[in-house]
Amino acid sequence: MGTNEKDMTAGSPGKLIITFAIPMMLGNIFQQFYTMADTMIVGQVVGVEALAAVGAGDWLVWLVLGIMTGITQGFSILVSQYYGAREKENLKCAVAKSYIMTALLSVVVLAVSEGTVYYVLLFLQTPDNVIDLTMLYLRLIFAGIPIIAAYNIFAAILRALGNSRSPLIAMTVAAVINVGLDLLFVAVFGWGIAGAAVATVIAQGFSALYCLIVLRKIPDIRLEKKDFYRQPSMSLRLLELAVPLAVQNVIISVGGLVVQYVINGFGFLFVAGFTASNKLYGVLEMAAVSYGYAITTYVGQNLGAKKYQRIRKGVRSGTYMAVLTSAFISGMMVLFGRNVLSLFVSGEPDQTRQVLDIAYKYLFIMAVFLWVLYLLYVYRSAIQGLGNTLIPLASGIAEFIMRVSVALLLPKLIGEDGIYYAEICAWSSAAVLLFVSYMIIIRKYKEVTVHT
Repeated sequence: MGTNEKDMTAGSPGKLIITFAIPMMLGNIFQQFYTMADTMIVGQVVGVEALAAVGAGDWLVWLVLGIMTGITQGFSILVSQYYGAREKENLKCAVAKSYIMTALLSVVVLAVSEGTVYYVLLFLQTPDNVIDLTMLYLRLIFAGIPIIAAYNIFAAILRALGNSRSPLIAMTVAAVINVGLDLLFVAVFGWGIAGAAVATVIAQGFSALYCLIVLRKIPDIRLEKKDFYRQPSMSLRLLELAVPLAVQNVIISVGGLVVQYVINGFGFLFVAGFTASNKLYGVLEMAAVSYGYAITTYVGQNLGAKKYQRIRKGVRSGTYMAVLTSAFISGMMVLFGRNVLSLFVSGEPDQTRQVLDIAYKYLFIMAVFLWVLYLLYVYRSAIQGLGNTLIPLASGIAEFIMRVSVALLLPKLIGEDGIYYAEICAWSSAAVLLFVSYMIIIRKYKEVTVHT
């Protein structure tokens, strides 16, 4: 076992989960930092129109990223199970097949993205004054899809082996490179929005390269030519896990788009307020995502090792830690959220006050119900670790239905305040479905434990 891989089938479940999650939280902080830096540099140096152009393409970038992260996360579930079971030949074969299919799928996603981007922007009624800039930005970002896919699969496999430290280092390197290149390309060379896109792709390339170098040093997954050709059925098993997660991410993205449509109807100030709050959405769910990856790896490895009681203990520990963490973040947001939001809002005092009122109201409601989102991540990740990605897909559909229904209906009943609750209702419906499903699934493993 290499120095940074972590066997999660022995030792304190709570300690293993938290020590795995912390480097990921730090990595997410860097990711948030350079996403914000990107936005700030474009806004300050190029201007409001360029900022609107980047914003207009935001959800499309997330849609494509969601497909690639879903696929690679699905592949990593099987990798963590084989690692926990100490099945070295299957482990190597699963890694090799994951590489091949990630490469093939990234080419398909690249072709579809580049081919449809203009028509999608037209369909979304992107404003005439920014559509060309948005097109340019998206075409350059999409050209880097194979690089983004490479980073995602390498980082997913490292996490499946219990190594969350190397993806943190990769993300830190990417953050520094991205901000440095942003300043160089946008501020010095004057490349505008194109410079921001190129900087992002180059930074991702460096993080992918770093993760690959680490992977090549791990003896358990030192691949040979035969690993790529053995067990054709392995590809199907990997796809069965990966496709539902990719579809789930697409469905959630489309639900978000419908909400955006409704928000656009409430006028410029409302849109500005929501945009400011959404800048902090990543900060709100940052720790939840990290706990999620930790629990998926933990459950996957222990399932492979047939240590079913440890799975129950680990998920219970993860639940306590997630709820405590969400309470802390909620408290911070309620106390200091308005001050943080003011960093994203500028303009006439009266307008600024109105935008901040809208933004803080939305942030406050999300903060109060944040524990629901954290429970959603815990149980969804546990079910994924158990090798079931269809129930998480069902939860994504439940989120979509609830988010869209509330966004379309509640504002008609109680006015624009209704839109604030679309997100909360989406979280709640998915969390209930996932909790009940987890309890039913884990009972089967309890029975196995009793009888064996």
